[in-house]
Amino acid sequence: MNSPETVQQPIIDVPTGEDYGDIREAVRRVCAAFPPEYWREKDEAEAYPTEFIDALTRAGFLAALIPEEYGGTGLPLRAASVILEEVCNAGCHAAAGHAQMYTMGTILRHGSEAQKRKYLPQIAAGKLRLQAFGVTEPTTGSDTTQLKTRATKTASGYRIKGQKIFTSRALHSDLMLAIARTTPLEETKSRTHGISTFLIDIREGLGKGLEIRPIKTMVNHHATEVFFDDLEIPADALIGEEGRGFRYILDGMNAERVLTAAEAIGSTRWFVRTATHYAKERRVFDRAIGQNQSIQFPIAQAHIQMEAADLMVRRAAAMFQAGVPCGAEANMARYLAAECLWNAAEACMQTHGGYGFAREFGVERKWREARLARIAPVSTNLILAHIGQHVLGLPRSY
Repeated sequence: MNSPETVQQPIIDVPTGEDYGDIREAVRRVCAAFPPEYWREKDEAEAYPTEFIDALTRAGFLAALIPEEYGGTGLPLRAASVILEEVCNAGCHAAAGHAQMYTMGTILRHGSEAQKRKYLPQIAAGKLRLQAFGVTEPTTGSDTTQLKTRATKTASGYRIKGQKIFTSRALHSDLMLAIARTTPLEETKSRTHGISTFLIDIREGLGKGLEIRPIKTMVNHHATEVFFDDLEIPADALIGEEGRGFRYILDGMNAERVLTAAEAIGSTRWFVRTATHYAKERRVFDRAIGQNQSIQFPIAQAHIQMEAADLMVRRAAAMFQAGVPCGAEANMARYLAAECLWNAAEACMQTHGGYGFAREFGVERKWREARLARIAPVSTNLILAHIGQHVLGLPRSY
């Protein structure tokens, strides 16, 4: 195993500063129509921000990574990252729609031409929502290769039986990508083999073997559990080759890591800006609280960490776009972004004191969302295990 010092890395340009200024300004204009009151109402009602997602769709932002030939805008990953960063920087909730950006990548990279022509233009136009990806299961968690959901071949397609949990936005999606084992584990040469990926039409399946139940969580993340009770799906629901679905999942993870890391950077900017403003305005004992080091230093530290994480996000996006391996960089970007986000959230909450718990300030909502970043879409512990094994050459820890 090569050490990080001996691996020859290509020379790649990484832009700094406020790149894609026109896109940033366009996103800001859309987000300006959805003030804090809008998000507070959605959060209290545990409602989906349909109006906001429709606005992002009309602006073409959620189709950023779909090639022009399929109706999208064909932007690079960095541009898509900027979109999600600015959404979160504005105080909005990007996770309600971010999967529409990257989940379609499985179809784009591994689907047949017929599947691409059938689905991608409609996803780009907002006529179809592909927001859900059924991977996690109640008894297996992050150990995806041990999943219990089974897909059995039939004369006309497949019959799926099993359960998924924490499948976000399934009740607000028309389509769902889901993985299931098509070959029993004991009959495979490797535990990563025999897993297949399917594109399921939720509209067709509901009440016919498909059931979706909402899960109430700390964050208004629209999480659900999904039940497959001998759900019949057609043969052309299979994406790519049977048995190679686990590789398809890994293939799409780098883009997901980069995009969600950019979201964390955007939310960190919101926290730092909000905390700084309050620290300047709030006066206690005849002085601005921002004059106190116990307030000032955590905000400054969060800003420093944010700038460092942002550089890694940009580097990972540049490597992805150049087509060079970037698994380590994408994971490190995700880790750094999640950590700086949580530290900024804590600093902002502490700066506001009791007012941080008041819903009208918006801090507690964003604070709850920030905590999720250290768990989903990937646990920071799994990232550390990946770096330990695949970058540092340490023994596998799980």
